[in-house]
Amino acid sequence: MRISHVLPVALTTMLAFSSSPAASAEKTLTVYTYESFVSDWGPGPKIEAAFEAECNCDLKWVGVADGVALLNRLKLEGEKARAGVVLGLDTNLVTEAKNTGLFEPHGLETKSVSVPGGFSDTVFIPYDYSHFAVVYDSEAISAPPASLKDLVEGDPRDKIVIQDPRTSTPGLGLLLWMKSVYGDDAKAAWEKLSKRVLTVTPGWSEAYGLFTSGEAPMVLSYTTSPAYHMVAEETDRYQAAEFAEGHYLQIEVAGLLAHAPEKELARQFLSFMMTPGFQNEIPTNNWMMPVAATSIDLPEAFSTLVSPQKSFLYSPEDAAENRAAWIDEWLDAMSR
Repeated sequence: MRISHVLPVALTTMLAFSSSPAASAEKTLTVYTYESFVSDWGPGPKIEAAFEAECNCDLKWVGVADGVALLNRLKLEGEKARAGVVLGLDTNLVTEAKNTGLFEPHGLETKSVSVPGGFSDTVFIPYDYSHFAVVYDSEAISAPPASLKDLVEGDPRDKIVIQDPRTSTPGLGLLLWMKSVYGDDAKAAWEKLSKRVLTVTPGWSEAYGLFTSGEAPMVLSYTTSPAYHMVAEETDRYQAAEFAEGHYLQIEVAGLLAHAPEKELARQFLSFMMTPGFQNEIPTNNWMMPVAATSIDLPEAFSTLVSPQKSFLYSPEDAAENRAAWIDEWLDAMSR
């Protein structure tokens, strides 16, 4: 989900809006998403321009801290939510999102979309994916963890910044990754890992900003995050550690709100998501993998990234059924 960039922490608490409405636009589409997506350095502005060129409409973004916070906002607003599309949930949240009754089937053909392991849904459409990873500063750590076990049991002096699973999809991803590997022993593993955690942030942007500013030598991010530094900064200083047990997969999705004020325009945007006009902006602006065809090649840096030999991914139903209990377990372990 994400822009691998040094993000000023002050900006991460603000709502992000698009700045320039389309001239002579007849209709307005509001899209709820996470804040890094709509930042000046994110894919939002470019996608906005490309879509407005097709739709004769005004595309407006509303950004919140992260994906779980996005679902929490929807629950608070209910049918009063003024968006047509919600972009930025992931497969770990889709069952819970459906249970709100706020979404309806998109009714679109999605054969052009492909993600590892396959994911097809009548309500939510994938738009990008990546695996979670511990990204480390190679100038600060000479021997990065080679497994989740290494991370959990490593030197407490080498700190990591992680995200809160109650508000952040990466934070939730780490929670599910730990559960995938440790099972019933996850709580004990969290207690050990807590000694290495510098801080827990509400969202990805704050965590990555702390990491790149040198506050900690490691951060929970993505296997694709180093591509930003290689392409935009021409440095291989920041790398993702490959874990022997495997990595947890994130598939990000978007859905149509049942009370969308411009429902057909919302469907048009969801259809546009599966075209090069949208997908071209994912690899080098959101720094994730595209799910459909692009009209441009990926930069060479992407061929050097960690390619996990094993992927973990709970079903949406299992994630929904266990999320609350596993978060309680995490809270208890982290407070000890």
